[in-house]
Amino acid sequence: MAIKDRMSGNEAVSYAIRQINPDVMPAFPITPSTEIPQMVSSYIANGEIDTEFIPVESEHSSMSAAIGAEAAGARSLTATSSAGLALMWEELLLAASNRMPVALALVNRTLSGPININCDHTDGMGARDTGWIQIYAENNQEAYDNFIQAYPIAEHKDVHLPVMICQDGFITSHAVENIELLDDQTVKTFVGEYEPEEYLLNPGKPMAVGPYSASAYVMEARKNQALAMEHAKEVILEVARRFQKISGRSYGFFEEYRTKDADYIMVLIGSAAGTAKQAVDDLRAKGKKVGVIKLRVFRPFPAKELAEALKNCKMAAVLDRCESYNGNGGPLGCETDAALFRNKIRIETVNYIYGLGGRDFTVKEVYEVFRQLEDAVLHGKKPEQYQYIGLRK
Repeated sequence: MAIKDRMSGNEAVSYAIRQINPDVMPAFPITPSTEIPQMVSSYIANGEIDTEFIPVESEHSSMSAAIGAEAAGARSLTATSSAGLALMWEELLLAASNRMPVALALVNRTLSGPININCDHTDGMGARDTGWIQIYAENNQEAYDNFIQAYPIAEHKDVHLPVMICQDGFITSHAVENIELLDDQTVKTFVGEYEPEEYLLNPGKPMAVGPYSASAYVMEARKNQALAMEHAKEVILEVARRFQKISGRSYGFFEEYRTKDADYIMVLIGSAAGTAKQAVDDLRAKGKKVGVIKLRVFRPFPAKELAEALKNCKMAAVLDRCESYNGNGGPLGCETDAALFRNKIRIETVNYIYGLGGRDFTVKEVYEVFRQLEDAVLHGKKPEQYQYIGLRK
């Protein structure tokens, strides 16, 4: 039964954690994710869950402890942002390569420098090649729903990979929105109990976790990890289908908003999709055939599916909320271009960078992006490639 409430994104994720009641949560505070371990520790202190909370000395330690708990057979998680994720770097790779289905609530915040505490996707995108599944939310409802789906995806026998459930710092993490919650028993039944086949504390089957791998084995281990990421695609969709049955809310790799007959499509991730959707509605009222694709799953990247969704438009804008420093575009821009090329979809794209360090992204700026695409197609006025939106001159 749906329970109507009002919550911030951090509250929503913490509420989902309470309903799941994981075994172990090591955590270290960092803005803007600090509220999540704070709220979970309050649930524990009030006797609402029996999760073992471990206060640690750093984010490196929090991920180390989460991996250790997971290796011992306990369902574990942590939460972090920005430099906290960067400090976990070594452990992120170990969690994935050791096939530990740890859940991480990532509240996206820019990485230094210059020092800034506001939202962009520098942290999550910086970890895009560590072997973690990455799922992004547009709003508080999605942050809650995504976290409930996290463990059934990560712990699936064909996957066994860690998962980041990402939301935009302050924009969703601290803003209060209306939300529909599921009742506790429905969530517990959906997520189920964690019953690993292999774990350190199994007395009947001694094993090692993370041993040194000689050259004769590394490539095979990496290939198995890559296959697990491929398997995750179908598992993500299967879990989403099951989630729709209990919630009525539908999820996939991405959301298509008014794209069916669109000549021009904007592709982006996270909370800015709401701004883009409003602009699309405004422009549609004026007869412009525009649409938005909001990517939800960045890892595994849905290349074939995204290319198929874009194939009938005349031109696409791909927006990145981080800088890749490769001189050629942002991560989403490069991934999208590669997807189109490999699937032989011949449409032009323009890559834009926006919202770095919390810079506002406005409806008027979306209008301007679509105007540039239309000018390029109708009048041959090619827009500047790889341009910054809202950059002060």
